[in-house]
Amino acid sequence: MEFWKQRQARLEYEWDLVDFEEEQQQLQLRPEFEAMCTHRKINAVTKMSLVIACMVAVIVYRLSVFATFASFMESEASLKHVRSFLTPQITTSLTGSCLNFIVILILNFFYERISAWITKMEIPRTHQEYESSLTLKMFLFQFVNFYSSCFYVAFFKGKFVGYPGKYTYLFNVWRSEECDPGGCLVELTTQLTIIMTGKQVFGNIKEAIYPFVLNWWRRRKARTNSEKLYSRWEQDHDLETFGSLGLFYEYLETVIQFGFVTLFVASFPLAPLLALLNNIIEIRVDAWKLTTQYRRPVAAKAHSIGVWQDILYGMAVLSVATNAFIVAFTSDMIPRLVYYYAYSKNAIQPMKGYRDYRNPPDHEDKYFHSMQYWHVLAAKMTFIIIMEHVVFLMKFLLAWMIPDVPKDVVERIKREKLMTVKILHDFELNKLKENLRMNSSDFAKHLIIQENKVHLAKSAT
Repeated sequence: MEFWKQRQARLEYEWDLVDFEEEQQQLQLRPEFEAMCTHRKINAVTKMSLVIACMVAVIVYRLSVFATFASFMESEASLKHVRSFLTPQITTSLTGSCLNFIVILILNFFYERISAWITKMEIPRTHQEYESSLTLKMFLFQFVNFYSSCFYVAFFKGKFVGYPGKYTYLFNVWRSEECDPGGCLVELTTQLTIIMTGKQVFGNIKEAIYPFVLNWWRRRKARTNSEKLYSRWEQDHDLETFGSLGLFYEYLETVIQFGFVTLFVASFPLAPLLALLNNIIEIRVDAWKLTTQYRRPVAAKAHSIGVWQDILYGMAVLSVATNAFIVAFTSDMIPRLVYYYAYSKNAIQPMKGYRDYRNPPDHEDKYFHSMQYWHVLAAKMTFIIIMEHVVFLMKFLLAWMIPDVPKDVVERIKREKLMTVKILHDFELNKLKENLRMNSSDFAKHLIIQENKVHLAKSAT
């Protein structure tokens, strides 16, 4: 973020946008506002529905796939070498993640239209207010759509299961979902890999094919003459328009990718590499798209990336907390370290029962949390507090060391302002001297005229 601030300040100087105010087009009243706000007031709509049917369908699907795959793997002797790593749990997680990605794409279609509808009902005054309001709503919908399943697997799944004799049930019917014996970290990594990779691949294919198909169909319907009589400017006119929100979706895609890279990087360290490869490909896809499939966009001045910068900053701060909680509560790093330093360096006791830190059935406080649970919990909270303080301290230290505006840009701006002041001063000084010279010459002429009048009067007498 600090390096981006420097880059933005340098571009702001090179493009002559220092002390730039938003263009009149962005600040003028929207026609919709003037038409709809003459006689009535509109309250903001802030509702969001929950689709219970989809949740039940996913639960039934996962149970059926798990049972079918388990029986199939046991009955097929030729698949005995695959059973060790392609377990029913992994297969169910993979297929469930793919189904979740399909649902995300479907909901994304509706969320975009709901965001535009809510923003339209608010009737923002100016174009700038409209874009800021739409940006915030669209991002919140996309945040919930893409990250909700990852947050559930990382922080909620398997945390409220209960214990034998007192399990937790949803609507007193379904037992709360548990993690695998190895924890939920593998499932979280699988979820992130499929959603992030699928979104990037689908996005690039959509950006390349969608405008190409629209332009082909438009040319097919509009062309009545032969190709030789179809001039180049007519072909360019039939291309898809970039629109006023063309860059909006590019920003949104980049911000969602930034969230995958930062929020869950502790569970999926390859996310930055996948993002880099995707960006290399997308640069070429966008270049081909903008030069061959869209009309030339009309340039408009902008002081910065606007509300997107605040969103990126908020996600960067949130990523510190999410990664700390993933390492502490989702992974087994802290329990292993506690066991290694507080109990034994060698794990010789076999695992039995179920994964939890509770007293055995023959204990006087059976199934209550044991002292080891509180040791591990204290270690987890200590790790979170230390990690957050260290990371935030480093962040603020780097933010203090790295200025938002590069030193050479600051010097150039000061030099230009000094030159501007000097030019204005010289201009005013020369103008004043010219006025004084003109006034002095007029005064001398006036004296000569008076002297001539005196001489004429004397000669007449």
